[in-house]
Amino acid sequence: MAMFTVVRRWVDRYFSDEEALLLLLLITAVLLVIVTLGQVLAPFLTAVVLAYLLQGGMNYCKKRGLGHLGATVVVFLLFIGVFLALLFIIMPAIWQQTSQFFYELPKMASKGQALLMLLPEKYPDLISNDQVHQWTKQIGDELARMGQLAVSFSISGITGVMAVLIYCVLVPILVFFLLKDSDQIVRWCTSFLPRKRSMLNRVWAEMDEQIANYIRGKALEIVIVGGVTYIAFIIMGVNYAALLAIGVGLSVLIPYIGAAVITIPIAMVGYVQWGWSNDFVWLMVVYGIIQALDGNVLVPLLFSEVVSLHPVAIIVAVLVFGGLWGFWGVFFAIPLATLFKAVLQAWPDSQNLAETEPPASGD
Repeated sequence: MAMFTVVRRWVDRYFSDEEALLLLLLITAVLLVIVTLGQVLAPFLTAVVLAYLLQGGMNYCKKRGLGHLGATVVVFLLFIGVFLALLFIIMPAIWQQTSQFFYELPKMASKGQALLMLLPEKYPDLISNDQVHQWTKQIGDELARMGQLAVSFSISGITGVMAVLIYCVLVPILVFFLLKDSDQIVRWCTSFLPRKRSMLNRVWAEMDEQIANYIRGKALEIVIVGGVTYIAFIIMGVNYAALLAIGVGLSVLIPYIGAAVITIPIAMVGYVQWGWSNDFVWLMVVYGIIQALDGNVLVPLLFSEVVSLHPVAIIVAVLVFGGLWGFWGVFFAIPLATLFKAVLQAWPDSQNLAETEPPASGD
């Protein structure tokens, strides 16, 4: 009975406000839609991200005197130009380097296995021959699995081409209408909500600004990190410079974890190309400097006002939302964690409400 009383008081304290219950229902419904229909809605989510990214260009055009429709047309035509350049110029080159990389992967693995076989001789007290044989067996199994994936990908190539065509057609159309009719879409969605929604408006205003700044900042970070990496790798003569630079740029989508994961292919390519030499050491030093500048200079500069989350909270958000929602969960992990924090800060507390309510005036 005492436990029931405690639970009832807790429910009365945090769920006595109707707007709080509405917010909880909305968040639950959105999460259910995302988990169940995430793959189906992937083109729409891609268009939403691109529309947020292009909103800065829309604002710039409007400041220059263009109307809403004119700004939409100008920004959309620029987007189409960049999209076509990516599709017909950059993507074929990346695909060629990717094919060469997978062709050279067995050679890289054999060199790695030969390096592992030397470890028992150098460190007999730490590593045994059985451990090395087990590691090499695992590497062989992973290579076989990747080969099967490559075969299945080539067999299902028609399906993949159809998916790419769907994205190429649907995403630009959705981007155009999201840019053109965003205000009408938001008004239509909010028309189903109660008129009294001060907390919802506060949370939405904060998250709209946070998501927009996060997407633009993250896109700029990807371009800067990837571009600097590409220039550095080209100067050093690293094989697969474009492919590795794109991997480094995209690795910033996964805080802390992405930088550690992309280090492995960079080290593999450098070791196969140069072995244990000064060039390999310089490659890893340059890559480490790029990562250090990104984490200590670029990220604080771009996201100082966007994200105020502890690193543990960010990693947990990446693991949780990535496990629930795949790539999009990883991409939106920080905004979703920020949403959770904003909701907690805005959540009404009956005790605080009672303290802030003015006392009733006597007659």
